[in-house]
Amino acid sequence: MSNNNEWGFATKAIHIGQEPDAESGATVPPIHLSSTFTQQSPGKHKGYEYSRSGNPTRNGLERCLAALEGGTWCGCFASGSAATAAVFASLSPGDKVLAYADVYGGTFRMLKQVFEGFGIVPIFTDDVSASSFANLIDDKTKIVWLESPTNPLLRCLDIAAIAEIAHSVGAKLAVDNTFATPVLQRPLTIGADYVVHSTTKYIGGHSDVVGGAVIVKDDALAEKTMFLQNALGGIPAPFDCFMQHRGIKTLQIRVERHSENALAVCKHLAGHSKLESIVYPHLESHPDYALAKKQMSAGGGMVSILFKGDDAASRAAAVKFCESIKVFSLAESLGGVESLVCHPAIMTHASIPKEIREARGVTDGLVRLSVGVENIEDLLADLDQALAKA
Repeated sequence: MSNNNEWGFATKAIHIGQEPDAESGATVPPIHLSSTFTQQSPGKHKGYEYSRSGNPTRNGLERCLAALEGGTWCGCFASGSAATAAVFASLSPGDKVLAYADVYGGTFRMLKQVFEGFGIVPIFTDDVSASSFANLIDDKTKIVWLESPTNPLLRCLDIAAIAEIAHSVGAKLAVDNTFATPVLQRPLTIGADYVVHSTTKYIGGHSDVVGGAVIVKDDALAEKTMFLQNALGGIPAPFDCFMQHRGIKTLQIRVERHSENALAVCKHLAGHSKLESIVYPHLESHPDYALAKKQMSAGGGMVSILFKGDDAASRAAAVKFCESIKVFSLAESLGGVESLVCHPAIMTHASIPKEIREARGVTDGLVRLSVGVENIEDLLADLDQALAKA
C-alpha cells in the first residue's frame, strides 16, 4: 500500500505506517519487541541495528505522525517532556529561548530549573501579540516556543506572524500542538519549524500510554533531532508505540467529538451564577476568537472555568467542585476519551512559583476541564451537581 499524500486525514491516520505485514499478510503489523537485529555481515543489515536507534514499530508511528502534521520526519520519545528536552538540547550556552508565559508547568520547570543551569537563557512574554515577540527577539534567540492554545488559559497565538519574526533573526519556531492536534491545525504548514506533541494526550487518546513526538520538515533539523533522539536515548518502547498508533486511527472522529462536547459544555455553563468566566477558543467572548476561528477548524476539547469570589472563596469553590465531580475524573493529563477535571495551581502548574503563576492568570479559582467523548447529557448533569455543591 503506497503512502499517498493525496489521501484524506482519516485515511492517512489508519493506513500510513500500518501497511499489511509483507510476510504473513496480517492486516495489523506485528509489534517488533526485539532490542537488537541480526546482521548478515558486519554493518550489513535490513535497516535496523538496535532499537534505541530505530525500530519497525516505532518507525510506523513516526511515519504516520509526520504525514498527519505535514512534516517529512518525526522522532518519537518516551514522553512529551523528553520530546521537548530534545528540542532544547539542540541549543548552546548563551542561546535564548523566547516563549509565551502561559506554558505547561513542566516546560517552565525544564527551562528554568534544568536548561537555564546549562547556560540557556529563557525569556517569557505575557503579551500574545506578535509585536511583543518582535520587541524581545534578538540575534541570540535561537528558538521561539509557543503553545496554541496555551495551557491552561487557552490563549491563541498567531503562528504565521510569529514564525516570520523568528525567521527574521535566524531563530526556529517550535509549536507545542498537543491541545489542537493536527486535526484542528498544522503549524508546519503555516511557518513553524518544529511541532512537538505529548502523544500521551489526544494522539494516544485513551489515558493508557505515555509518549512524545517532534515533527519537522527541514532535513537539517531532522538530522539534528534524530541524532539527539539516539544519543540521549529517551525513546518509547515498541508496545507503547503500538498503543499510540492504535489510538491515532480514531484521532479525527475523537477530536471532532471532543470539540462538539466542549462547545456544548460552554453553552450550558454560560451565565452560571458561580462562575466568573468560561474560557474556550471558539467562544465569541474569547480574546483571541477571531484568530482561533482562522487558525483552528474547531475549538478543541479543553475548557477552563474561573470561579467567582476572592482568593480564598474561589479556591474553596474550585476545590469543592473538583471533589464533587463523578463522571469527570479528578486527574492530571488530558485528551483521553474520558472527561477529566484538573486544578492547575495545585496540580499541573504547581512547579511555577505562586507569584509568577498568579500574575499570569493561573489563580486558585481556575479549573481546567478536558471534555471527553461521553454522552453530553451525562457530562452536563455531572457539572450541574458539582457546581451546586461548590
